[in-house]
Amino acid sequence: MALVNPFLSPTRTFLPLRVSAPPNKGLRWTVYSASFKPSLRSKHATCGATADIKAAPLADSEADGAVLVVPTSEEEVKGEYDWTEEWYPLYLTKNVPEDAPLGLTVFDKQLVLFKDGNGQLHCYEDRCPHRLLTAYYDCNCGLSLVVFTWNLLAKLSEGQLIDGRLECLYHGWQFEGEGKCVKIPQVGNAPAVILGQIKLPADAKIPRTACVETYEVRDSQGVIWVWMSLKTPPNDSKLPWFENFARPGFRDISTVHELPYDHSILLENLMDPAHVPISHDRTDWTAKREDARPLSFEVIERTDRGFAGWWGAEKDGSRPSFLRFEAPCVLQNNREIVDKNGVKNYFSGLFLCRPTGQGKSMLIVRFGSTRSASPLAKLFPEWYFHQNASKVFEQDMGFLSSQNEILLKEKVPTKQLYLNLKSSDTWVAEYRKWMDKVGHGMPYHFGHSTISLPKEPAVVEHAPAGLVAGQSASSPAKGGIGTMHAPNLANRYFRHVIHCKGCRTVVKAFQVWKNALSAVAVTLVALAILVSGKQWKAILLASASLCSVGVYACSSAIAMNTTNFVRTHRRL
Repeated sequence: MALVNPFLSPTRTFLPLRVSAPPNKGLRWTVYSASFKPSLRSKHATCGATADIKAAPLADSEADGAVLVVPTSEEEVKGEYDWTEEWYPLYLTKNVPEDAPLGLTVFDKQLVLFKDGNGQLHCYEDRCPHRLLTAYYDCNCGLSLVVFTWNLLAKLSEGQLIDGRLECLYHGWQFEGEGKCVKIPQVGNAPAVILGQIKLPADAKIPRTACVETYEVRDSQGVIWVWMSLKTPPNDSKLPWFENFARPGFRDISTVHELPYDHSILLENLMDPAHVPISHDRTDWTAKREDARPLSFEVIERTDRGFAGWWGAEKDGSRPSFLRFEAPCVLQNNREIVDKNGVKNYFSGLFLCRPTGQGKSMLIVRFGSTRSASPLAKLFPEWYFHQNASKVFEQDMGFLSSQNEILLKEKVPTKQLYLNLKSSDTWVAEYRKWMDKVGHGMPYHFGHSTISLPKEPAVVEHAPAGLVAGQSASSPAKGGIGTMHAPNLANRYFRHVIHCKGCRTVVKAFQVWKNALSAVAVTLVALAILVSGKQWKAILLASASLCSVGVYACSSAIAMNTTNFVRTHRRL
């Protein structure tokens, strides 16, 4: 599977994509202007470079405006924005575990997602109130309680589900519904009960304030979304809806990836089609290095909630692909193609990016179309496309991780660090300018002309939690010792497999087959040694060889799902 199919493929678009008008949400619109004026750059000196491309003459300081993306003549006006009053993509519905809580984050807010006994989804703040309240009052028994604030944080995502209730595994407190605590084993079970440092009478009842904050969630088109505001009621009109995914016959392949760099850098990467032929050369059937070329872009919409426009190869003179970015972190690429029989087919590449903390992000990738898959593609199992997608992100990981590090180190807007070309970087420039308008309403941001640095220190997980902890402690490497189960975002297993039910099942199945075939091969070799007939020896040894081939195939499949891609020229 490619991250660009079919947007860079040499197909011809016969009909333009119809784009429905955006809903009227009281947005402030900025009229597109084609006039530009050069900007002064404090970090870049004018320099010359030689190249063997005759069609690209050297650009001096006076010609920069013809090559680089420079600011428009209009001043960007900051709009009202609150990052919590948005829907964020949490997880693919099909991958939410049925029997365990799932720890997730949005920026620095830690959440826990789980299904109750009726299969209904709930999302709580990922902290047990037992050790995080400074004081509370039990009006039922008239006892005022003081509970000390401890450094130890009990995460509910490290707990378990008991009869559809979420239980904290530290002291066994259980929660259900709207975050209400329904059971405290240490209350009402003994003549004198110790809660924190205070002895409670036997008739003490569960304090009313022993509850957790809850967040509204929605299941829409196979994705779980969370509304992050605890003050403002959910605005369902902001919940994304993707028209192509609702079309009859539309089929998609969806994958989830956890990545070690900021979501804004991830979005930059996804809206950058120019890097695909170079960075992903021969990764699939479409990306080829020799196809790298100038691109043409046309911005047709700018609002407080994002931007949209057309793009395509400059030499073709057409812009068949339509890109739309919508707040807070939704990016889609759409295209319509009419085949030789006059049938219109719809293609979509959908990228749902969730900020998971400083220098971390999670991405849901969904590629689909109404056109039937080719016979060749049907020969490959779905897990193959998943690991190929992982390979694509690994090819970019080194560049993007270092970019993330430099942005935090330099502490300057991107206009002082980027040289955005009109023929490749228009969407990147548009995105950073959009962040100039709304970044003041985010926990932190790096815009084209403005920045706001993180106010809270980065949270570093020293041990996996929740579902990750369960996988980490599973065989073949107990307690997270080893490469496959090490809690490391640079490891493909932890970036993708633990978040994908299908790939987890495949890896476990291949491990079972590998062990079984290994045992059979050893048994056959032992029998071949014991038997005296040459014919039987040959049959047994041939069978053992076939089992060994099967063991190798299973080991290769496991490695494909757990081993990172390494560029050939960087291998020692």
